[in-house]
Amino acid sequence: MKEPHSVADILDDLEELAEGNDQVSIADTIEAFGERSWGPLIMVPALLEITPIGGIPGVPSFLALVVALVAVQMVIGHDHLWMPGFIENRCVEADKLEKAADKLRGPGKRLDRWFHGRWCRFTRNPWHKIAGVLILALCVTVPPLELLPFASSGPMIAIAFFGLALMVRDGLLMLVATGLAVVSLVVGSYFALGSSGGG
Repeated sequence: MKEPHSVADILDDLEELAEGNDQVSIADTIEAFGERSWGPLIMVPALLEITPIGGIPGVPSFLALVVALVAVQMVIGHDHLWMPGFIENRCVEADKLEKAADKLRGPGKRLDRWFHGRWCRFTRNPWHKIAGVLILALCVTVPPLELLPFASSGPMIAIAFFGLALMVRDGLLMLVATGLAVVSLVVGSYFALGSSGGG
């Protein structure tokens, strides 16, 4: 499959993966999007987390781990994405994936209409690596926030914006994602420290 360049492309690819299959693995997704498609491979787990799939206990933390592994390799400049077998072999039921993609159609259309290639210099280095570091920091906040209802969606939304910015080369969206990341990190740290202090 060709590399996706919009949210609609991503959702089309996810639905195509789900068609005629009982399950879709992480390895299937990587193969579909390509081993150097950092934007889609960061965006897809983040998008899935804000659907009903993300309500399954442990799933937000697992998706954050997948994103973190992609971000690390993006920052250090790997040529091809590597995932350990226990992650590549993890699967989601195809019908759940298809339903999640369908729920994201409306927001996806709006994002595609609003964001496209502008201020491209903010999607290249050093911003590319700055985004990777912020994504890693956001991923670290997900496991403690998972203990609070819907709280882990905050950092995942910021991560999804980073993924889209990298995919469509939109520098304005990169700056918006950076702002969201800072806010999410401050709020997430407050709740994480508050919950640990209360325990």
